[in-house]
Amino acid sequence: MKIAIMQPYFLPYIGYFQLMNAVDAFVVYDNIEYTKKGWINRNRILLNGEPTYISLPLRKSPDHDHVRDKFIAEDFHERDRAKLMRRIEGEYRKAPCYEYVHEWLDQMLEAGTGNLFDFLLHSLRMVKERLEIGTPMILSSTIDCDHTLKGADRVLSICKALGATGYLNPQGGVGIYDPERFRANGVDLSFLFAHSTSYDQFKEPFVPWLSILDVMMFNPVEHIREMLLNYDLDRPDQSE
Repeated sequence: MKIAIMQPYFLPYIGYFQLMNAVDAFVVYDNIEYTKKGWINRNRILLNGEPTYISLPLRKSPDHDHVRDKFIAEDFHERDRAKLMRRIEGEYRKAPCYEYVHEWLDQMLEAGTGNLFDFLLHSLRMVKERLEIGTPMILSSTIDCDHTLKGADRVLSICKALGATGYLNPQGGVGIYDPERFRANGVDLSFLFAHSTSYDQFKEPFVPWLSILDVMMFNPVEHIREMLLNYDLDRPDQSE
């Protein structure tokens, strides 16, 4: 069995879902510290042909809180949600898939929970279902392993607990994880290198690596399914 492990992100880029689609089980960290100015509660969409951030406002709390202990600002559903929807409508209302995606997004943002992790997990599941990705998702806190470990130690502990013989990491892990160490623990380490698949964004110069929301606005599901396979795999333990 091959697994991947990722933090939860707000409508992440397509590489996140390529990774999810490429493994047998996808572990989502819920018992890790919140990363300020990371991608957990924000992402990028188009605005006048340029990338711009959208974010989920959070209640004030210590930065070192776990993601599952963070909460969305109380007035998000009363004010900020409508503001975000208007902003997205202003940019994407002429996109070919806007009508469906707008309705889908409205339903996703209506999720009643104020807990940040629950909200993010719900949104990831909605994208997963929309893109017909069958990979099961597992919460890290439900896995019987040593959750005090960090880095590669924690990854290997999760692999052992799940009986995984393969671990797939985004390309950012190259240089961080030692393939020899993984191999010594019976785990085949490999890296996913996502390709940037261009598509028509209102005839403007293509802006890559935006939120999956941008991909969905301009592409039907069958095209996105093809994009999910547009990557290279590198196994650093393979002999040349």
